[in-house]
Formats: sequence, structure tokens, C-alpha cells
Amino acid sequence: MRKPGFEREERIQFEGEDYAFDTLAVRAGQRRTGEGEHSDPIYLTSSYVFSSAREAAARFNGDEEGNIYSRFTNPTVQAFERRIAALEGAERAVATSSGMAAIMSLGIALLQQGDHVVCSRSVFGSTVSLFNKYLTRAGIETSFVDPTDLDDWRAAIKPNTKMFFMETPSNPLAELTDIEAVSAIAHEHDALLAVDNCFCTPALQQPLKLGADIVIHSATKYLDGQGRCVGGVVVGSDKLMEEIFGYVRTCGACLSPFNAWNFLKGLETLKLRMTAQSQAAMELAQWLEQQKGIDRVYYAGLESHPQHALALKQQSGFGGVLSFEVAGDKEAAFDFIDATEMLSITGNLGDVKTTITHPGTTTHGRMSQEERADAGIKDNLIRVSVGLEDMGDIKADLLRGLAVI
Repeated sequence: MRKPGFEREERIQFEGEDYAFDTLAVRAGQRRTGEGEHSDPIYLTSSYVFSSAREAAARFNGDEEGNIYSRFTNPTVQAFERRIAALEGAERAVATSSGMAAIMSLGIALLQQGDHVVCSRSVFGSTVSLFNKYLTRAGIETSFVDPTDLDDWRAAIKPNTKMFFMETPSNPLAELTDIEAVSAIAHEHDALLAVDNCFCTPALQQPLKLGADIVIHSATKYLDGQGRCVGGVVVGSDKLMEEIFGYVRTCGACLSPFNAWNFLKGLETLKLRMTAQSQAAMELAQWLEQQKGIDRVYYAGLESHPQHALALKQQSGFGGVLSFEVAGDKEAAFDFIDATEMLSITGNLGDVKTTITHPGTTTHGRMSQEERADAGIKDNLIRVSVGLEDMGDIKADLLRGLAVI
């Protein structure tokens, strides 16, 4: 029986409350309806019905708040946006159809012809193509710099520099950039700092608290966590996100409600997965360092990593992705990968299933040979995204690869 005074009304759960990360990941952002549902609902509708023509007109011209069309107003998508904003400690988030759509929206909404971007050279291959090929057509120039060298960031600044962009840890070499230091450089020159936080997620790193202005995610990766859906999100201040929202609303790079619902479910277990996968990746990285046939292992959790101290400073964990160079050339790397039986040969990462790929011919295959060389991506490099399988089985599968090189 309903308690006296209990009323079913729509309200956003945990809005503006000071709850811990794990609580926010499970509960923040849901707008519970009069139906009293416990789980997040999926609003699979393209449009919404208005009570009158006058209400429709008021919604469309902005005089009245409310749902209009699912390209830019959908309750499930908005719940995901509110929850990831809460986890990143941001005022607002805008969801997009993919991680690359998130970066594209950033470039088009916040930059214009004649602007200049300073970008880490160690970013996802498609990010390089986006800046070098497509934003160039819009009159936006990009300079690529060593992510670890603060002097290189400073030297690249021009009078028209409007944005700094980094991915830390980087894909696939786990190179780190000092977010706090680079944000200070950017702000000295009235430029924004955008950070791709895909590898760490807010469970392990919160760039806004370190001085960044914007955070970008490929929600396809760890935010989902099970390789089900494609999506992205941009997070930051309400002022900046209003510009991003305007782009998504007009250009249609929107997230589907079904994918948003899956990402909401993924966020509920984000901290548990990131903690477990970080621990597993650390064990695997240490083990790989001891194996014959492995020339070098790239993982910020290792004391041998040149930026291990920085990782301890700005991250609460080291993440689930590591890379290593095998003895030999590209063919040796191919033979290693092909000899595995359990690991999934796929370019995706962040899954509960361990994945393995050859970055030089997949995720970074569209980069020129010179660009890959500048980024340190060699032909014998292999990337592994560590899942949640038994560690003995993962090692046994990698031993199959080691046996053929």
C-alpha cells in the first residue's frame, strides 16, 4: 500500500546531490516517471505528441521546455548525458552517434575558418585524418606535437590557436600528457583544452578537475563495456555544450535511444570493470616483460614506463589496454596474432572479452608511414585490450603467439 503523502511525479534522480562516484554511476540522471519504474526506461519514439497546436508552437520556438523530436530531445539519451556529466564532474554533456562524431562536433561547433589547433601526435588514427583532411577543408589548421614535451606544445602556439587536443593515455602506446600543465599553457593563450578520456574513463581520470575544458569519449569502448553499441559524448560547461548541442541538433549526429540505454547499463558497472581490467592488465604487462620474444611493453603501470610517475599523479588506475613489440617484423606480428585461439582479433577495445589487433594496419592504418613513424607505431607492435577472462587462459593464448615467432 502506498505510504501517505507519496506522489508519483517525474523527477531527476540525484540531481545536484553530493554522492560518491559509485552511487552516481548507478543512479544519477534518471527521470523517474509516474509509472514508478525502477530501471531506466527506453523511449523508442521518433517524435512526441502535443496537447495542442499552441503547445507545439511553444515547444518549437523555445518558449516552453519539453520533448520535440528525438534527434535532439529524448529522455533516454538525456538520462545518459546527465549521468556521464555527473561522473566527469561537469555541468552538461551532449551525446553523439559515435566517438568520431563527438570530435567532429567539437571541431565544427567551437572552431571556425582561420583557427588553429595544437594536437598531440599520439591520438587515434581517425582523429588524425579528421584534423588533417576534413577540418582542413573548413579552413582549420592543425599542428601535431610530442604529447610528452611541454616545450613542444608551447612552440606550436600561433596567434590564431584556439584549441589544444590530447588523448591521454594514448592509443596504442600509452603515452601520457600532463593535463594540468598543458591546460595552464592553453589558458595562458586563451585556448581551450579538450581531452579524449576514452582509455581511462572518469572511473580512473577526471580531466576537468585537472584544468581541461572539454572531455570526449567514444562511448563504444569502456562506457558500454560489452561491445554492443556505437556512440560518443562531449562533456563540459553549459556554455560550451550549448554550442555542441546546436551542432548535433542541426546536423543530426545524434545518439539512438537504444544505444543510450545500453550505455546507461554500462555505466552501472564501469568502476567495477575498470578496476578489474586495470588489475588484469598490470599482471599481464609484468608477465609480458619477462617473456622471450617480447622486445618492449607499453603500459603506464609499469615502473619501466617513462611516465609512470605522471600516471600515478593524474590517474587512479592504469587502464586495461597495453601494447607490446614482438621480435621481428610485421609478418612476425601477424603470425603471433593468428596463432591465438581465444582472443578476439578486432579493432575495438574496452570489452569484457580480451581483444588483440595490429594497430599499424587497422586502427592507425589510414595514417601515412611517416605519420605512424612519428607516432612511434612500429610494424611489430601489437595491442591488447584486456578483458575479464581467467588470466591463466589469456596468458596461455598469448603463449601460442610467442611459440610461432
